[in-house]
Amino acid sequence: MSSRSAYPLKKEQMFFQIKTLAQNYNYLCISRLEKVRSVQLMMLRKMLRNDAKFFVVKNKVALRALMGTKFGFDTKLEEKFRGQNLLIFTNQNPFKLSILLSKNKVSLPAKAGDIATDDIIISAGNTGLQPGPILSEFKEAGVPTKIDSGSIWITKDTVVAKKGDVISPKLAGLLSKLNIKPIKAGLTISFAFMDGVVLSEEDLLLDLEKIKNEIQSAYLEAKNLSINSNYFTRETISEILCKAHQQAYGLALNAGYITKENIPVLLQKYEIIGKQIYEKLKEKGYN
Repeated sequence: MSSRSAYPLKKEQMFFQIKTLAQNYNYLCISRLEKVRSVQLMMLRKMLRNDAKFFVVKNKVALRALMGTKFGFDTKLEEKFRGQNLLIFTNQNPFKLSILLSKNKVSLPAKAGDIATDDIIISAGNTGLQPGPILSEFKEAGVPTKIDSGSIWITKDTVVAKKGDVISPKLAGLLSKLNIKPIKAGLTISFAFMDGVVLSEEDLLLDLEKIKNEIQSAYLEAKNLSINSNYFTRETISEILCKAHQQAYGLALNAGYITKENIPVLLQKYEIIGKQIYEKLKEKGYN
């Protein structure tokens, strides 16, 4: 068989593989293969071998194969496929998968033309570099410096690039000299198909600490509302009963109503009142 006829056959096999995978898995996640090292991909394949199927194929083949499947409902799907893409067919929730992928990223040195994946900060402190022409690089980057004991010191934390900025050749060189690796590399889900909805990269980026704090705050507010409105739940019944007991106890004391719990306090209270009356009568000459 000639290589000319073998290539279309390979594309046809990939086409039907994608069709089959689309039937066998609940979700489809698309990740762009930018700055992804092969060792990372191998590690993730191994980690998710029971939960996901990784598939690299040309965009045109992927788009044709996805049409007519449960993932082919988006009419603007072609616009979303840019560059080289990895198809991840999975039964794992895309949000959970996104968190897993974010935890398995590595830090790489910046190169000219790279896009900052986060704000890049040069921290204050001793750089260990000797004064020289490099001082002009710090100045151009807007980083305040001083010379102390023969070394260049950075006097305050400085943001030298915002997330999304293109890194210039000079800044890339400066970061390299400071041994700063600001580029987070690894798989990021560009978009995902989940239950008839297309989720964007922004949708899938969850701030777990923020969500945790919001849930804790909502729980405390609901609990306080339940207690203040005397609405019984398994979590609040003990506190509501405790509050009711304290209120009843205070009411009985103020009303002078004797109970087994308050009789020592009432006797002490009346003893004090009796002493006060006795002192007043004594002042008026009564013995």
